[in-house]
Amino acid sequence: MYQPTLPFHKDEHSLRIFLENASSKKLSIVITDNSTSMLSIKEKKGVVNIRLHRMFLCAGNDVLNEVADYIKRKRKKTPLIREFINRHTHSLKKIQPKKVTIRTEGRYHDLNEIYDSVNQEYFGGNISAAITWGARRPKQSAAKRTLGSYSYLSNIIRINPQLDSIKVPRYYMEFLVYHEMLHADIGLKNKNNRRIVHSGEFKKREKECRQYIKAVEWEKKRWK
Repeated sequence: MYQPTLPFHKDEHSLRIFLENASSKKLSIVITDNSTSMLSIKEKKGVVNIRLHRMFLCAGNDVLNEVADYIKRKRKKTPLIREFINRHTHSLKKIQPKKVTIRTEGRYHDLNEIYDSVNQEYFGGNISAAITWGARRPKQSAAKRTLGSYSYLSNIIRINPQLDSIKVPRYYMEFLVYHEMLHADIGLKNKNNRRIVHSGEFKKREKECRQYIKAVEWEKKRWK
């Protein structure tokens, strides 16, 4: 796996403002890593909910104006959007990582193997985020310890290397990786200009993991 690099020109907030101004619609935008649904639009209670692949953060104004027209008129012909997606889908597959060291093989757990298994079982193999063991740091108390994280900017999942232990069960690692992959799939949501990391949708889908109950129980006992 590798991390694609694209010249991001806008963040989520500025992209929403641009599209709201261009479409004259109230928008809710979610940036995702879903490689099968690059752009989807649903309107509910006067708010247009848009899910966009992160590649649109680097789209030019011509493409974004066509997105705005699509929001307003649900136009069937979107040549600029189609060409943009085709061009950057190709780039996502070809561009190699920069200044990122990916380490997946551990002494007890192989992150790459776990990632691929979870990706196929729950996401149909559609998540393209990279995964790696994080940097080793001095041991911290359980309250301050971060076991896993997902970066929306770099599209990288990092797992705490302290979990590469014979004492950490495979089912817990699967759940943790699933949790971080959910972040990549669902994206961030905004409410009242605040970012919501664990939305209602996130919490609902998190419980769909087969390992959810015993993983949560193990975590409570192990890290309390």
